Amino acid sequence: MIALFEIVSLSIAGFFVVYLMALSILALFVRPKRAFPARTRRRFAVVVPAHNEELSIGRTLASLLAIDYPKELFDVIVVADNCTDATASIARNAGAVVRERTDAVLRGKGYALRWCFDEILRSEPGYGGVVVIDADSVASANFLTVMNHYLEQGAGALQCSDMVAPLPGAWSSEVTRLGFTLYNHVRPLARSLFGFSAGLRGNGMCFAADTLRHHPWNTYSLNEDLEYGLVLLLGGVPIVFAPEALVLATMPATAANAESQRSRWERGRFPVIRRYTWPLLAASARTFSLRPLDALVDLVIPPFVNLIGGVLLLTVTTAVLAVTGYSGAFLFLILWEILLVLGIAHVLVGLIAARADRELYRTLLSIPRYAVWKLLLYMKFVRRRPSTEWVRTTRERADAAEGRDGPAGKS
Repeated sequence: MIALFEIVSLSIAGFFVVYLMALSILALFVRPKRAFPARTRRRFAVVVPAHNEELSIGRTLASLLAIDYPKELFDVIVVADNCTDATASIARNAGAVVRERTDAVLRGKGYALRWCFDEILRSEPGYGGVVVIDADSVASANFLTVMNHYLEQGAGALQCSDMVAPLPGAWSSEVTRLGFTLYNHVRPLARSLFGFSAGLRGNGMCFAADTLRHHPWNTYSLNEDLEYGLVLLLGGVPIVFAPEALVLATMPATAANAESQRSRWERGRFPVIRRYTWPLLAASARTFSLRPLDALVDLVIPPFVNLIGGVLLLTVTTAVLAVTGYSGAFLFLILWEILLVLGIAHVLVGLIAARADRELYRTLLSIPRYAVWKLLLYMKFVRRRPSTEWVRTTRERADAAEGRDGPAGKS
């Protein structure tokens, strides 16, 4: 029984680790585009969903209104969703179009996006593309130029490189930045070599207007963006990765303020896995395509810290068995050690592929601390009753989040 457990565990963990290692290596060979030619320039609606974002909305809008694209060809639209602060007035004063929404029952980002998409597509049929940027983020100046190029190439939905703004000294934010670099940039970068769907990350998304007309936004779970990306894939619209465009989100500086955000990410994934595993398998078998199968693997693979923590635990357990004289334990121990090395190599090679700064390499030293924090968070999961409602991350003042004056925060 012990041997069977070792074989099964090694097979599952080994598949995931080797898969991640392969993606890191493949990402080394992807060269982002340098030119973005287009015969036509589409008109864009840049949608900013916002719920009580007065601390961050000003900086976000300044970034979006400064995008290097003809000003007459894009509108920045803030959806002030159930706001009780000065979000709407700050957005108007900054020069954005503000659409205020109040609904005490249908709350959350998914409902706000569906409402806004329906409104703008009905009242402004001239939009060729719709972009979604979170209210705590800044976008690269080339954002709309890149999106326009890919839409002209035939993309129906796009995801840019969704990253985290550097916050040296804040270990929680920096570990999240490390995770975003590997998950939101390196993985889709490598998968783009095969034309696989990048998936949606919620921030820095772009849709052709016809995509939203034919496939209306209809996901309202805790991970509504992840789910909608799968809906589009199953509907024949893969998500194209556009690594040349960038959004930088500000994460909470303290681990305590990041708990609601991490809880939403972790808990929200399981219902999506339960709902879409069989449809993705069926779609792969029906179409003889690897795209749905790849999306399924990306969906079920555990968070890296969980995966490598499990590998480490089983490595130690197998070492104990070897010391106590269990026959065959040394062979299993060698295999577990190989997986540990491959897991570390995945991170290091991925950082090279992402051309990461030195601070991210230093952040590797904070991973054990993060793992302990995450374990304690899981213990809170067990004690608390799960919630299906979107919970806003605690806001921080800019001087706490960035170490300087100015707006900041994370939703």
